[in-house]
Amino acid sequence: MQISPGKKIYFLSDFHLGAPNHSSSLVREKRIVQFLDEIKKDASVIYILGDLFDFWYEYKKVVPKGFVRILGKLAELTDNGINIKFFVGNHDMWMNGYFENELNIEVFHEAAEFDFNGKKFLIGHGDGLGPGDHRYKFLKKVFRNKVSQSFFGMLHPSWGIGLADYFSRKSRAATGKEKEEFLGEEKEWLIVYSKEMLKIKHFDFFIFGHRHFPIEYKMNEKSMYINLGDWIKYNSYAVFDGENTELKYYES
Repeated sequence: MQISPGKKIYFLSDFHLGAPNHSSSLVREKRIVQFLDEIKKDASVIYILGDLFDFWYEYKKVVPKGFVRILGKLAELTDNGINIKFFVGNHDMWMNGYFENELNIEVFHEAAEFDFNGKKFLIGHGDGLGPGDHRYKFLKKVFRNKVSQSFFGMLHPSWGIGLADYFSRKSRAATGKEKEEFLGEEKEWLIVYSKEMLKIKHFDFFIFGHRHFPIEYKMNEKSMYINLGDWIKYNSYAVFDGENTELKYYES
């Protein structure tokens, strides 16, 4: 894919809308909508790398209450020809057609490779990648199983969403209790994963979310790892201008 002169690709992740409560989530949602409105003039593609919501489940006839501002803005952007791609996160993995059919947004359930202006990208939310965390990797398989999703869908939305909200709020992503420091390349599991991928093939940029801490790390002379941080505390995002990708921070 060639990016037209003057156009850019934007990468964002981890909004966790809905957490920790309605009032603070609404402030965050309005800030994100404002940012999206500002970048529409030069955005060629917008990648949202998961955990847009703190919880999302697509019932057949029910849409979770709230989030009308962000959903309306995404629809407006795609209606005006801006390409948006979404990678499911561990908090909003239960997507089944709503974004594609209603918002015209392509949804990815696994990390994927892209080529922009000859630069190779590996992009994904980041959960379940790298070494360790076998308990979560097992639970991820269970949660993504169609049978498990069908059983959950049998619960009345008041029960199902209430139960999911309870467990989401207990997670470190919802509470924001992250280790807010660089742990070193041997302990940053997504850097370890990226190093293993470089043994297989070359990538210019690895772009992930999930970590909730903005990181730019030079893998070697030709490869860069970027973690997007979050919009709970950092309002951080990345931009590809056709040649370079840079981590930035939004000030409204």
